[in-house]
Amino acid sequence: MHRVFCGAQLNMKQEVTVENFAGETFFIGLGFLTLGFFFNSYLTKTNAVAASKQAKNILKDANKEADVIRREAKVQSKDAVIRARENADKEFVQQRREILDLEHRVVEREKNLVRKLDMLNTKELELSGRMAEIDEQKTAWHDKQRELEQLIEAEIRHIEEVAQFSQKEARETIMKRMEEELQNEANALIRHIQKTTKEDSRKQAREILATAIQRYAVDTVSELTTSSVPLKGDDIKGRIIGREGRNIKSFEAETGVNVLIDETPEMVILSSYDPIRREVARVALERLIEDGRIHPARIEETVASVRNELDETIRQAGEDTLFNLGITGVAPELVHILGKLKFRTSYKQNVLDHSIETAHIMALMAGELDLDPKTAKRIGLFHDIGKAVDHEVEGGHAVIGANLLRKHGEERIVWNAVGAHHDDMEGESVYAVLCNAADAITAARPGARSEATDLYLQRLEQIEKIANLHAGVKSSYAVQAGREVRIMVEPSKFNDQGASLLAKNIAKEIERNVKIPGTVRVTVIRETRCVEYTK
Repeated sequence: MHRVFCGAQLNMKQEVTVENFAGETFFIGLGFLTLGFFFNSYLTKTNAVAASKQAKNILKDANKEADVIRREAKVQSKDAVIRARENADKEFVQQRREILDLEHRVVEREKNLVRKLDMLNTKELELSGRMAEIDEQKTAWHDKQRELEQLIEAEIRHIEEVAQFSQKEARETIMKRMEEELQNEANALIRHIQKTTKEDSRKQAREILATAIQRYAVDTVSELTTSSVPLKGDDIKGRIIGREGRNIKSFEAETGVNVLIDETPEMVILSSYDPIRREVARVALERLIEDGRIHPARIEETVASVRNELDETIRQAGEDTLFNLGITGVAPELVHILGKLKFRTSYKQNVLDHSIETAHIMALMAGELDLDPKTAKRIGLFHDIGKAVDHEVEGGHAVIGANLLRKHGEERIVWNAVGAHHDDMEGESVYAVLCNAADAITAARPGARSEATDLYLQRLEQIEKIANLHAGVKSSYAVQAGREVRIMVEPSKFNDQGASLLAKNIAKEIERNVKIPGTVRVTVIRETRCVEYTK
């Protein structure tokens, strides 16, 4: 019983202990739960404050970045506006320039149309006037014809009344009178034909004599139209000729001179009537020989360089002449043309030296006559300036020179005296007479001139002029004393048949217009040059 009681009591204590422990555990868990709730609330509040601060910082940074982006956007928009405005201004200026150019062309075209319309109206008026004159002349002719018929009828009646001739007898009388008049006219025509035939015979005789003289003028022509280039050895002649003659052909084509390589030791002859071409060829050949590189490309380069240097020499010669004579205020174009006279001869006389002599003589005569020596000297220097371009312009050298001086601003008294010194135009001052006299004085020195040589050079220039008048001809060179003319043509404008036809036409024109003994060989050169460069 005691054990049972004790066991029951023990069980009761254990139950009480278990219950107490369960209650304590419950309160402890409730406490922890409450503590966890408050701690969780604290953490949530702390995180919320931190998140709020972080959000404010992010918002602040975002506002700063937005301000920066806004400012950059404003700057970029301003730049874009400025660039757009500049582009618009450029386009506006370009369009305005184009509009102004178009307006200028329209105005020029309108002026041309108005000028052509005025010319047409003028020609129409002239044509109307001529038609009216023709109508008047036609009416007058008909009136005269009627008057003549009436006079004839009256004369026939008068003859019949006075002489009591029949119409047949009167007709015979009139026919006899007409026969006498026709016989007189025939006699006059015969005398005219005899006179014309005699003049033509004299002209032909002079031509025959001139031809004979020119055939025997070989030494003089050779002296005046050739230049010699010394060589260091005869082996250089082969290099000048080149493979299949390409070097010498290229040299002759570039310079327009004829290269003669004969048996003369250590010597090459350059032949051309143009002294400027001959001088270019001489200097170029000497440089090529000294350099040692002789091929078509080098020849073309050297000839172009020498031609430019010779232009400078010509200009310097003109300036030196003006300086020595004390003449100022001359246009640069006239200075260059004046320098060309250094290489121009007339009747075997250097034209520049002749012009300088004429200037000094005119100045002396003007001083004796109380005229202006400076004006006289200016006229004397320029009196033959037309000879520098007379192979390029039609007309006499006096008129050509007067037109040149007038074009480049010389005074009227100067160009008029130059144009009148050979009576090609009417002189307006005494300077024209002085110029003519001074020109004759400088040419009157014994041996100063040679007429045959000058005519020979003019004939060679005439041959080249005939060739250059054809369309498509780039250049032409008369070589071998006028026995051959070489013509460079544009290959795009001629084929093989066209080049052959051009050669025939030029040969016929030279035969018809140029008096030259023997035959002239016409060579048309049609060259196509292809050039490529390596990369």
